[in-house]
Amino acid sequence: MRGRSVAGQVFVLQVVIVLLLVVAAVVALVLQVRHDTTKEATNRSVAVAEAFANAPGTREALTSPDPTAVLQPRAEAAREATGVDFIVVMNTDGIRYTHPKPDRIGKKFVGTLGPALAGEVLTEQITGTIGPLVQAVVPIKDPDGQVVGLVSAGMTTANVGGAADRQLPLVLIAAAVALALATAGTALVSKRLLRQTHGLGPHEMTRMYEHHDAVLHAVREGVIIVGGEGQLLLANDEAHRLLDLPADAEGRPVLDLGLAPDTAGLLASGRVATDEVHRVQDRLLAVNQRPTDLKGGPSGSVATLRDSTELRALSGRAEAARERLNMLYDAGAAIGTSLDVTRTAEELAELAVPRFADFATVDLFDPVLGGGQPEAVTPLRRTAFSGIRKDAPLYPVGERIKFVDSSPQARSLSGGQGVVEPRLSEAPGWRAQDVERSAQVVEYGIHSLIAVPLRAGSLVLGVVSFWRSEKAEPFDAEELALGEELAARAAVSIDNARRYTREHSMAVTLQRSLLPRTLPEQSALEMAYRYLPAQAGVGGDWFDVLPLSGARVALVVGDVVGHGLHAAATMGRLRTAVHNFSALDLPPDELLALLDELVARIDQDEAQEGGSAPVTGATCLYAIYDPVSRRCTIARAGHPPPALIRPDGGVDFPDVPAGPPLGLGGLPFETAELELAEGSRLVLYTDGLVEDRERDIDVGLELLRTALARAGESPEDTCRAVLDARLQDRPSDDIALLVARTRALAADRIAEWQVPSEPSAVAGVRASVTRQLARWDLDELSFTTELILSELVTNAIRYGGAPVRVRMLYDRSLICEVYDSSSTSPHLRYAAMTDEGGRGLFLVAQVADRWGTRYTSAGKVIWAEQQLP
Repeated sequence: MRGRSVAGQVFVLQVVIVLLLVVAAVVALVLQVRHDTTKEATNRSVAVAEAFANAPGTREALTSPDPTAVLQPRAEAAREATGVDFIVVMNTDGIRYTHPKPDRIGKKFVGTLGPALAGEVLTEQITGTIGPLVQAVVPIKDPDGQVVGLVSAGMTTANVGGAADRQLPLVLIAAAVALALATAGTALVSKRLLRQTHGLGPHEMTRMYEHHDAVLHAVREGVIIVGGEGQLLLANDEAHRLLDLPADAEGRPVLDLGLAPDTAGLLASGRVATDEVHRVQDRLLAVNQRPTDLKGGPSGSVATLRDSTELRALSGRAEAARERLNMLYDAGAAIGTSLDVTRTAEELAELAVPRFADFATVDLFDPVLGGGQPEAVTPLRRTAFSGIRKDAPLYPVGERIKFVDSSPQARSLSGGQGVVEPRLSEAPGWRAQDVERSAQVVEYGIHSLIAVPLRAGSLVLGVVSFWRSEKAEPFDAEELALGEELAARAAVSIDNARRYTREHSMAVTLQRSLLPRTLPEQSALEMAYRYLPAQAGVGGDWFDVLPLSGARVALVVGDVVGHGLHAAATMGRLRTAVHNFSALDLPPDELLALLDELVARIDQDEAQEGGSAPVTGATCLYAIYDPVSRRCTIARAGHPPPALIRPDGGVDFPDVPAGPPLGLGGLPFETAELELAEGSRLVLYTDGLVEDRERDIDVGLELLRTALARAGESPEDTCRAVLDARLQDRPSDDIALLVARTRALAADRIAEWQVPSEPSAVAGVRASVTRQLARWDLDELSFTTELILSELVTNAIRYGGAPVRVRMLYDRSLICEVYDSSSTSPHLRYAAMTDEGGRGLFLVAQVADRWGTRYTSAGKVIWAEQQLP
């Protein structure tokens, strides 16, 4: 077979195998048929012998004078009917009574009788008197179970194998057909194989494969063969190396091998390519590709890959430059996103790791964190840390550090330039900083360091340190230049955050000094308040509670446009103005008119100077509550309306006329007067609570209504419920919230008298006052109170107009009020020695703690307060 082709050898081998399989199948089939027919003959012999042994008259015939005469005809008839070759009846000694051949009658039975004499059925294959046969021996038993005779039936071997011999021609014909079909199929396969192998013999094919394999794996170019459906058929060793293919790449789709999308797309497409350059990891590969079906070959393509070593160095330098440019570009976008010093330092450290260093630390002078000027004599504080792992043995965040003069950080701070330590294990100056910790750092694997000062102009804010552990090469001069550029950009952002922190701190300090620190003591209202600064910083929202004469209380809430120092300063000016105007006991509409005029004048003055933001647009709400009448008078200038929670829990927004914001001028302000039941809660607030960029004010008011309806009864509970429901995050605008629950002055603490316009009526007033003070257990104040009221009533009768009325209120102090219809205000003065009058108000001012005048629509009220004993 040496000279035959591979196809011929395969054909002969397959024919021989098929022939052997057919012969084996025929032999197995014949043996199986013979086994089955022998078993069938045995079963038939047993059945016939038992049937004859148990047939009626068989046992009786054995005891007859001539058993043969009776049994021989029966046995022959049964033999012919059942198809067995013999039925032999014998006695227990094995002497035959019947036999197909009469000359055998009376002779000894050939076979084993022992089991049958013991009452069992026996089957066996023996050579008997009629040749080789299969027989069964069955006992004949009497009614007592005693064996009285035996019956044997059987078939000769010639008859048993006859069935198999008759089936043999059919089996041989089937085997011949199968052999023919198998030979035809083998011929077709061999023909195709002959075409594919081009008639080559095994020796030629082996030699060709060896040459092909040697060339394929020895060349320094990668070779890739891809099938028509995009699966990888073959890749040589160089292709595996260049493309970093997995070991099981052959047979998998090219697109699933994890290659770069452009490279995988080219190989899967099968298009013609000539010296196309593709980047694969850190290599530049020149790819040439041609289809394999140009001359009737199989569909697919073959590609060669060449490592462009001459371009690698240039590509590496270009990539490094591109990465540095990308990092600097990202630094401009990622560093300085907030005006927080600590967060800006963290952004610098996070950007550097792992793109530039394995660990990065930022240390700033302590004053910088608070917005102050850095001082070189102060220690630094570890402000930010970022690393590929968290367990590096570097100083932790928050640690105060004093760098020794020989350390790279101290040298960079003093010299103003970056310092590189390529090998920390050989840097005694760095190790002198902390010998124990330095040894831990080196043992941890950190081997190279760059320290760069954070300079913003002439200020040195701190130092940033870049540490390397994973990359074996130490930092070099180019990387030092990159670190200095990163530090320079970050330093500008850190300085901006420092300046903002300083301004913010100043604004917060100013605002806290201008807002009320505690609420004044008074009995008319139970108060609670909240102030939340905006996310952008300090704003101009403010509030105030001002006790007035007659146990009344004024509530003020305002909002200045903008944020920062200017807004806080403007808020302080307006709050001071409201304090001064409220001392005049003006109605809310008149006070807002004066405030509006003041704002317009402030804007006019600052517009002439230039550079200041306008105050126009500020809003204000001013309310006065009188616990005696339980009436509240409210006016507002462009401010959101107040909310009113009735004692039963219902929530309303009273209709208070909305005047223009302060500073616009030209329009009067109107007031609304509300009668409030005791226990009502008046809620004043600024627009930051109900309005923002994402929500209209009407929606905000409805949400506020819902929160107020669920609030507890106390003002503190109300403030807490409103803020919990409305503020999940820090607000975008300031929020001022003021909640006041009304109280009423009890009727038994109010005394009033109508006074006739006669000088003699003063004595009656003094007597009534004395009796009332006795009822209030305030006898100690009788003398001074009589003196005050005598002077005030006398002035009202002499200089004022009728009617004259006196009212005394017993509150936190004793308040005396004298009403008359005149609008002329008395003035305090020093009387000359020769003057007959002019000393009354001087006496009142001396004995009273406070006194003053307030005007009403019907006249004026002169009042005086005395502290309770």
